[in-house]
Amino acid sequence: MVTFDGRAPGTPSGAWPGSRLSALHALDRPTGRVVVVAAHPDDETLGAGGLIAELAAVGRPAEVVVVTDGAASHPGSPTITPAALAVRRVDEVRRAVAQLSPDSPVTLLGHPDGEVRERRRSIEDDLRTILSAAPDSALVVAPWRGDGHRDHRVVGEVCAALCDELGATLVEYPIWMWHWGTPDDPRIPWDLLRALPLADRSVVLKSRAVAEHETQVAPLSDAAADAPPLHRAFLRNFDRDVELYVTGTTAPPHDLGASYFDAAYRKRDDPWRLGSRWYEHRKRQATLAALPHERYRTALEVGCSIGTLTELLATRCDSLTATDVAPAALEQAKKRTAHLGNVDHLQHDIGEGVPGGPYDLVVLSEVGYYLTRPRLLEVAASVRAALTATGTVVACHWRHPVPDHPLGGDDVHHVLAAGLGLPSVVQHREEDFLLDVWSRDPRSVARRSGLA
Repeated sequence: MVTFDGRAPGTPSGAWPGSRLSALHALDRPTGRVVVVAAHPDDETLGAGGLIAELAAVGRPAEVVVVTDGAASHPGSPTITPAALAVRRVDEVRRAVAQLSPDSPVTLLGHPDGEVRERRRSIEDDLRTILSAAPDSALVVAPWRGDGHRDHRVVGEVCAALCDELGATLVEYPIWMWHWGTPDDPRIPWDLLRALPLADRSVVLKSRAVAEHETQVAPLSDAAADAPPLHRAFLRNFDRDVELYVTGTTAPPHDLGASYFDAAYRKRDDPWRLGSRWYEHRKRQATLAALPHERYRTALEVGCSIGTLTELLATRCDSLTATDVAPAALEQAKKRTAHLGNVDHLQHDIGEGVPGGPYDLVVLSEVGYYLTRPRLLEVAASVRAALTATGTVVACHWRHPVPDHPLGGDDVHHVLAAGLGLPSVVQHREEDFLLDVWSRDPRSVARRSGLA
């Protein structure tokens, strides 16, 4: 076990470079049952509060299970007994989870704080009963076994063993790693770490939930034994717009390159039914309606496929460059737009950067989730660099999970928003897709046209 003083500041949060955290590959967004297991009341908020909030936002509340009563956090306190502290911590964890996800059930196992190792068998039996319901589809989110805290290690070990037994999937969240670790510490499993980008709302809700654990973040009195167990400097590690999780595989996701798309077009001329589905037709109209300007001088469409959106975009542009990595797709796009004189077609992999420029408009429709998070951040930077002084970026992506994709649609838009760093001028969210518009010109359409 790692030896540390939780009431000390620990490693400064700024010592963890954002560039290294942002370069981590993305955690797969869970699609089935999610059970968040905490060793103590507050672990669920610190380690997985963002995930709990993200799941609530899409109508899929996680289940929260707290193993101990948390009564040992203030040994020797002159103002509160362990029994009274346990009562307070029960109330705190319920309030915290309610901030993150009002519909999430909270199960309090009530094992004595500090006796996790001694009561391991009983804890295992309790968790087995809970996890046995629909285990094959369950994702268990547990404390990281390498976190340096004995209770976290034991609960993590129990969860890992139960996942193996029941066929559930395990991911683990670090908490004290941020306190005792440093980026170059050999105990940090960088090859196993995955990043979960958090929406702004989730970051805010997590901050509010942390504040609900009053006995842990504020002094009970002026007595030394009543000092908060969580130092304010340590808590800054949980204000990030990303949560880190330890996964069980070292194999990172990879970009889906030309061979993936070549295979798709060999099977079918229009693999995604872009030309025949009403859903696709409606989405294209929504994309066009979201464009802040009536017309653009130069535009780039990334991943044009068979040219269904290209044909419509060309009517709003003086010059349009349409790219795709698949030759078969480009041939169809060329035929579809042959009657237009303002479209150039280019076989190009956006992972290699933006071709040409500068552009008044860049359209990224259903392409971002074929890239890994680090590569998409690079693409976002190259797109920003290729924009004119008033340039606009439009992104539209499918939100439902696809096993092949390195990223989900929500993750794509979160990464693009961070990587572009541009004002948002349009946001449209449906169950099926996200549509976002960012621009160097932050004005609304009414202000651009002099109506406001």
